[in-house]
Amino acid sequence: MKRSMITVLAVCAAFVLSACGSGSSNKLVMATNAAFPPYEYVEGSEITGIDPEIAKLIADDLGKELVIEDMAFDSIIAAVQSGKADIAMAGMTVTEDRKQNINFSDPYTEAAQVIVVKNDSTVASPDDLKGKTIGVQIGTTGDIYAEDIEEATIERYSKYFEAINALTQGKIDAVIVDREPGKVFVGENADLKMIDEEFTVEEYAIGVAKDNEQLLNDINASLKKLQDSGKIDEIINKYIKAE
Repeated sequence: MKRSMITVLAVCAAFVLSACGSGSSNKLVMATNAAFPPYEYVEGSEITGIDPEIAKLIADDLGKELVIEDMAFDSIIAAVQSGKADIAMAGMTVTEDRKQNINFSDPYTEAAQVIVVKNDSTVASPDDLKGKTIGVQIGTTGDIYAEDIEEATIERYSKYFEAINALTQGKIDAVIVDREPGKVFVGENADLKMIDEEFTVEEYAIGVAKDNEQLLNDINASLKKLQDSGKIDEIINKYIKAE
């Protein structure tokens, strides 16, 4: 995987975090969960990945300084709602429930939920998850969709790699995870595999507070320029190899 480094331009301490959000005109504060490779992850002391690179181009286009705040995934929407962050960008799937709390930009890429199991697992399709113990990351769409699996036991983790570790240790039967991070985890664990049949197909977009229509419009305009120029495809292709 070819990687590009993004410097986290500033990290706001907790006592000044609220001042670093949408009230600061020269900064664009991005709330993320940097444990979601290749979309966002920590490399050394820096946060890098697809989303930080796209956010940096948007910030540059808007004449702002990008600030990345790493937090628990289930805290991201609240950070945007409260004004502690300007945008939510963390492989964030557009859902009707999330639309009740924040607005979404135009989608910038398509994604999917997949099932990761051990090589000797009998699970071969989503239907085989009935009655199984399934690991998910709290607040993700995998968490939401797992609730509908008949007779399943859901184990929730704060980070995907914690669910993957539980799977390798035999504590759970499967993990529902976004496709690209799933590929990374399988690539790093020889005893794991990904089920061919996708669990769901989704779209990723940027979350913005409902009372910040101007920022939403500005982001959509920037996204269109980046898409038309091929910059977004260029970034995604750098991190995700074509099949």
